[in-house]
Amino acid sequence: MRGAWLIVEEKRVRVVIAEDSVLLREGLTRLLTDRGHEVVAGVGDGDELVTTIRGLAGESSLPDVVVSDVRMPPTHTDEGLRACVQLRKEYPRLPVLVLSQFVEEQYATELIAGSSRGVGYLLKDRVAEVREFTEAVVRVAEGGTALDPEVVAQLLGRSRKQDVLAGLTPREREVLGLMAEGRTNSAIARSLVVSDGAVEKHVSNIFMKLGLAPSDGDHRRVLAVLTYLNS
Repeated sequence: MRGAWLIVEEKRVRVVIAEDSVLLREGLTRLLTDRGHEVVAGVGDGDELVTTIRGLAGESSLPDVVVSDVRMPPTHTDEGLRACVQLRKEYPRLPVLVLSQFVEEQYATELIAGSSRGVGYLLKDRVAEVREFTEAVVRVAEGGTALDPEVVAQLLGRSRKQDVLAGLTPREREVLGLMAEGRTNSAIARSLVVSDGAVEKHVSNIFMKLGLAPSDGDHRRVLAVLTYLNS
């Protein structure tokens, strides 16, 4: 039993939950704490989420991950997601996992566009197992991604062909895979033991082959990663 407890402790993360339904918020809290994680705060609206995170930041005690609903008071539209977008701008390294019943495309794209690291968007009705959810929380907290395929499909557009990666070389696919892990060009170069210039050339070729024009700006990297995740 002692060994099993140590395994849980190694994966323990500190979580802030933003959910206006008290029952669901308490349920998520119990679910996470039962698995050894620490819920440092639970809030019921977007403004309270922002205030709570700023307070924790002031104490040098940011959580490992924020788990937030999209629809919260006062209008129950997109307050939670907008709060997450704002927090990512203020604290770019703050991992955020959105748990919602629908896809809010504009702010979902903006949330992911800030960085492909430490971000997730899961649809509540499509989370089949508790373990699947808790693993997603830990993965996002550790800087990974957790994107529901339905979310990816909507952000890319349902008419996009499924074979869009067919034109990439094996090395370009490898580079794109590392991009999907949130690695910078320099980190990719170190991983593949190649020069930064070689990686930049591969990335440029990937953008070209996926039809992502320079006018797409910073969103090109995010769109390329979403294409990879949807393939």
